[in-house]
Amino acid sequence: LHVVRGIAVIANKMDLDDPLTDKVGRFIIDALFSTITNANFDNASITHRIISGLALRDELRSYAHNLKIELPDIDELTWTASTEEEFLRKAATVGVLRESNEDLRSLKELIMYGLKGMAAYMEHAMRLGFKDGAVIVFMQQALSGITIGLSVEELISLVLETGKYGVQAMALLDKANTTSYGHPEITTVNIGVRKNPGILISGHDLKDLEDLLKQTEGTGVDVYTHSEMLPAHYYPAFKKYKHFAGNYGNAWWKQREEFTSFNGPIFFTTNCIV
Repeated sequence: LHVVRGIAVIANKMDLDDPLTDKVGRFIIDALFSTITNANFDNASITHRIISGLALRDELRSYAHNLKIELPDIDELTWTASTEEEFLRKAATVGVLRESNEDLRSLKELIMYGLKGMAAYMEHAMRLGFKDGAVIVFMQQALSGITIGLSVEELISLVLETGKYGVQAMALLDKANTTSYGHPEITTVNIGVRKNPGILISGHDLKDLEDLLKQTEGTGVDVYTHSEMLPAHYYPAFKKYKHFAGNYGNAWWKQREEFTSFNGPIFFTTNCIV
């Protein structure tokens, strides 16, 4: 997040060409989404994102220098490292408590959590080919705002703007899902199991589910949802798949025991991993 804030500060100070704008937007969304609760326990992938982020930040900084754009003298723009050990040491100094003022800290983190949720919605919408440039620009502006230092009053205003764009992001994902798979409808879902081999899928990514159903159609393998993928049964587009067998298990936090008792392959998409 320290690296992401630096990228946002630079990008927010200049008009980028389209390829670079897209590159920055996608990095910010991916980076924020990868840090939400129960989404990523893989140190190597986080380290890879930090290294990629530092490279992108330095590319932007060089671009700004060539355009004679003045940048603030802050640690987010100058700190550099290359190893996981160095990253961990730095992380201890730039976490939530980096802001000593409780009011400023609370507002900044409220904005950050809103941006993380926004990133999750945007990630899923973009996988279905839907994008909202205004939301991405706002995310960049908000990250810059909580980095360069705003007053309590300015941060309160930014919190409200975060809420507004959060609703806009949710609307985009709703449009992406319903355009792609139809409007959800009340549906009876089988909670038993059949005699065929089965694959269990969890998470939130409907595109992944669609790909799985297409790939397993006609193979004699059934597909079951677990927990947070349950709502997929309500979308009309998935009802044509006769091997979309039902839902197995209960809440997401029962994964350990229920994944074991399923006794088959588990396909995990996006977040809420125990």
